[in-house]
Amino acid sequence: MFKGSITALITPFKNNKVDEDKFRDFIEWQISEGSRGFVPCGTTGESPTLNHQEHMRVTEICIEVVKKRVPVMAGCGSNSTDEAISLVSHAQKAGAEAALVVTPYYNKPTQEGLFQHFRHVAESTSLPIYIYNIPSRSVVDMDMKTLERLAKIENISGIKDASCDLERPGQVVDLIGKNFCQLSGEDETVLPFLEKGGVGCISVTANVAPKLCSELHEAWVKQDTKTLEEIDAGLQSLHKAMFCETSPGPVKFALSLLGHCLPDMRLPLVEIAEESKQIVKDAMIKAGLISK
Repeated sequence: MFKGSITALITPFKNNKVDEDKFRDFIEWQISEGSRGFVPCGTTGESPTLNHQEHMRVTEICIEVVKKRVPVMAGCGSNSTDEAISLVSHAQKAGAEAALVVTPYYNKPTQEGLFQHFRHVAESTSLPIYIYNIPSRSVVDMDMKTLERLAKIENISGIKDASCDLERPGQVVDLIGKNFCQLSGEDETVLPFLEKGGVGCISVTANVAPKLCSELHEAWVKQDTKTLEEIDAGLQSLHKAMFCETSPGPVKFALSLLGHCLPDMRLPLVEIAEESKQIVKDAMIKAGLISK
């Protein structure tokens, strides 16, 4: 179900409230540009500073606007298992095709704790569950043995891997098989990830360059090496620029230049510095997204 370029959607704000109109327009633009799926309420969507009502509303708006044209994987992660279950239950009722559940942050659970967390979430729903492994933000790393155990649970269907370990996709194929959906969580290394067994990317950069990101995956499927290398080379500076400060600061600034949202974020995140703005502008010019 999930493959190709899947956008980890930003959440637009205006006067510190969710800008629902901009969000709707942004999703329509993303679809017109070729995005193959969406993840609302992930890290890029500033889920840590959305209250429960906002979180659920953002998920609902995404599903309403998409109207089944592409699949929606609702961000439902929490470091509380009960809270994650509640968010997954809402996502299922709202009509999401799957739920993305991050490894619990701050608590630092053991591997057994990780297993039990995801087991309980999966057993609470019939939705496909995708594990989000991002050690740099959660400070816990799911090992291969735990992932292999979890993959035996019927509705644990795949993983968003942001571990930066490019040996893992091949190890997952060997241990679990090709039917376990592997999605990259790192734009910069998407090509080697695909080469090792991945089928797509839950992308930050796709917020800003959805057409180019989609075309990259299309070129991969066709094994059009020349086009693939050209697009990848053109995007590398943009990938780096999107993380010149904590995401989604650079992403929102880039989108403000394209007219899709304000650069506003919620504390403790703040608008990026002037030198970072220039890095983003330069990368967008190089990618052909804006003129000088």
